[in-house]
Amino acid sequence: MDDNPDTTTEELGPVDYVVIEFPAGQQNFTGEVAEELARLSESGVIRVLDLLIISKNADGSVDALEIDDTPAVDEIRALETDIAEVLAAEDVELLAAAMEPGSVAGVLVFENRWAAPFAAAARRAGGQLIANGRIPIQAIAASIEAELALEEGN
Repeated sequence: MDDNPDTTTEELGPVDYVVIEFPAGQQNFTGEVAEELARLSESGVIRVLDLLIISKNADGSVDALEIDDTPAVDEIRALETDIAEVLAAEDVELLAAAMEPGSVAGVLVFENRWAAPFAAAARRAGGQLIANGRIPIQAIAASIEAELALEEGN
């Protein structure tokens, strides 16, 4: 895969974001998340476009830091060269509104580099994305459990 950060939009894979909230009293930061993110980036599966840490204080005030503004673990520091900082202040406000007071959230915007060749080929063929989505793992687990229950009932 091309490691050139100046990849043209024609060559980009699909871009996603995830927001992971760590509620107050349930924050167990061991570095494992950072290690896995670094592994995904280094293997070329994803390219980090933005990484942000949002803290919502008990009084509702919000602090947001780009990863290069924090004393981050070494695994995350290695990703700094790929970070494009695509999130705006308005995005932070919207995300923080969904957070519980006392929580910390990690916001990750990433390119799915594994899908870039397919996406580029589809664009060259005249295709355009008209829908996409994600099925939550909880919905898949519920569907599997329901199917198993049906099989056991027959």
